[in-house]
Amino acid sequence: MSALFQPLRLREVTLRNRIAVSPMCQYSARDGLPTEWHLVHLGSRAVGGAGLVIAEASAVSPEGRISPDDTGIWSDAHAAAWAPISRFVAEQGAVPGIQLAHAGRKASTDAPWRGGRPVGADGRGWRPVGPSPLPFADGYPVPDELTADEVEAVVGAFRDAARRADEAGFQVVEIHMAHGYLLHQFLSPLTNRRTDEYGGVLDNRLRLPLAVARAVREAFPVERPVFARISATDWVEGGWDLEQSIVLARELRERGVDLVDCSSGGTVPDAKVPLAPGYQVPFAAAIRERAGIATGAVGLLTDPVQAEAIVAGGQADLVLLARQMLRDPYWPLHAAHALGAEGSWPVQYLRARPPRS
Repeated sequence: MSALFQPLRLREVTLRNRIAVSPMCQYSARDGLPTEWHLVHLGSRAVGGAGLVIAEASAVSPEGRISPDDTGIWSDAHAAAWAPISRFVAEQGAVPGIQLAHAGRKASTDAPWRGGRPVGADGRGWRPVGPSPLPFADGYPVPDELTADEVEAVVGAFRDAARRADEAGFQVVEIHMAHGYLLHQFLSPLTNRRTDEYGGVLDNRLRLPLAVARAVREAFPVERPVFARISATDWVEGGWDLEQSIVLARELRERGVDLVDCSSGGTVPDAKVPLAPGYQVPFAAAIRERAGIATGAVGLLTDPVQAEAIVAGGQADLVLLARQMLRDPYWPLHAAHALGAEGSWPVQYLRARPPRS
């Protein structure tokens, strides 16, 4: 039997298979509110047979958006707008999830197809914030350094977002601690130069991400799982690395996080990343083994046989696909056929299902 198409139970939530749609920004929201685009985008991946469909990085506050066109979940109106989308995903047999995020110093940038450059406060943008007054790159604004009180407010914003995610019907929440966004900025010594209790030694740099994890876990129903996406390495000497990630994963497990979604990079623009199929899978395997927590593997995963080997070999409990799901929303159905497994075809499409070989 295919390991990729075995159910995965996390707390009281069961995924029908080990395939997840990774969060992918669509830059198509209005005032942070998801639109019909999000319903079709996420709904079609649920129809396509994925076990888990995670909505894009959704900001816990307006200034936490990556771009002015990103989704958010900072008000009850946002929760209400997400509700029909999560409901449709669940009706197709997939588990609906959402990623809770704050972009920090990488906030207030334009959509990729408009160049992705910073949007000034004199236009549609705003002034970004961060752990330290260090810009992401040349041409980016210097972020305002968060005060201790503002750091505490970030924890509260994540807590409120988790409560709203529950109200919106999401069965999984993922805390975004990766890709150089705010919580990752606090973790990495490349971006965190603070001298207070949130900076310096590892325990201090862990303080905010762990406080957020605790707050989200307390606010989200105990029977539903909480994930954390991390960058396992900055790919830069002296930056965040795998050994620190293992410590973080152990601490997250102790605070009730159920799965670590293992990505990498994003802290600085000049990191040398050795891109290749499955290049991040060893991070998921190491964290799974050494931190004793379920993991998800992500990054240039495109082939069903490759995905099957990752799960069957115990390197990760779940595979998350991003660009491949943009190319083919029905990848899970095609993968099931290639592996001789039973895919979750919607009844409306059964007449098109190819015979099993």
